[in-house]
Amino acid sequence: MITLSINGEPHSVDVDPATPLLWVIRDYVGLTGTKFGCGIAQCGACTVHLNGAPVRSCVIPAQVAVDQEVTTIEGISDNGEELHPVQQAWIDEQVPQCGYCQSGQIMSATALLENNPTPTDADIDQAMAGIVCRCGTYPRIRKGIKRAAVAINTLHKGAATDG
Repeated sequence: MITLSINGEPHSVDVDPATPLLWVIRDYVGLTGTKFGCGIAQCGACTVHLNGAPVRSCVIPAQVAVDQEVTTIEGISDNGEELHPVQQAWIDEQVPQCGYCQSGQIMSATALLENNPTPTDADIDQAMAGIVCRCGTYPRIRKGIKRAAVAINTLHKGAATDG
């Protein structure tokens, strides 16, 4: 039995500690927004945050996440009801086509914007490298990230003047 903190809540699961984190999230915890793509950390569909950093959950043993904070696509919104600015930007820019890679794309984009609120095109390309979109919506992904950056920076400026 191991206990993981996923989206701020403890989850005790009876699994082999070597079980990939992806399968614990999907099959034992029931959060299916994180997708299985390749199983070898090459496509990025399974990206989640581990202590705020994007990782490929298909190759991370569950035991590595013990005493760490795991965040999935279901947990990126501050209150769980409103969309995260990246999710809203994805809708506004009509980023997804088939949508399969999008949870990994969104998780990578939110980590980028958390660390770099005003990314350049080169920053975006570097942060998003290796997240495969077989539909080729990369230009819309970039536009979505830029739109989300503006929204996040506007929110932060508003919060700074409110206090």
